[in-house]
Amino acid sequence: MNLREFEIAERFLTLADEDSFEALFRVFSPQLVAFFCRRGHERGNAEDLAQEVMLTVYLRASQVRDHKLFRAWLFRVARNTACRQFAQRTRHAPTVDLEEVSEVSEFLAAPRQNGYRPVSEFRDWMKFLKPREQEAMTLRFVEDWEYHEIATATAIPIGTVQWTIFNCKKKLATHLSRYTEPARKAA
Repeated sequence: MNLREFEIAERFLTLADEDSFEALFRVFSPQLVAFFCRRGHERGNAEDLAQEVMLTVYLRASQVRDHKLFRAWLFRVARNTACRQFAQRTRHAPTVDLEEVSEVSEFLAAPRQNGYRPVSEFRDWMKFLKPREQEAMTLRFVEDWEYHEIATATAIPIGTVQWTIFNCKKKLATHLSRYTEPARKAA
């Protein structure tokens, strides 16, 4: 959490008034929307979920014991909200019988551009990992979280988070090496 975010969060946690919450909302709400969008939620749904998280923050901010960990607590609330939303969504998801689909091509990945597909390949690489590993890698390398923030948000000891990231890198190394070898040969 940068200094400005910390000051805004500290002010809200201390005063818990409407003005301090408004400042908190302006800073963290866009981050929450982006958080949900990166996890596959449409923009409108992401905004609704961000508002739900901010309401929870407003109502339960007194639960934050260590003010320095506010951001991690906030995103833990967001993660739990996303999990609840996903569980509800999967219960009501329509299914498609692939034998009835005439055009299978719509399910195929987009063609490569310049020899690679960064977004789809990232998703392909993440498929080699378990859901908890995917979350840890996304938080660390996409969201750019620090290890202690991931540990707090996921309720996992920091050493376990570090070990998980290390093992994920080892798992993915064999798949990523084929993309880095041409660069090495060119150098």
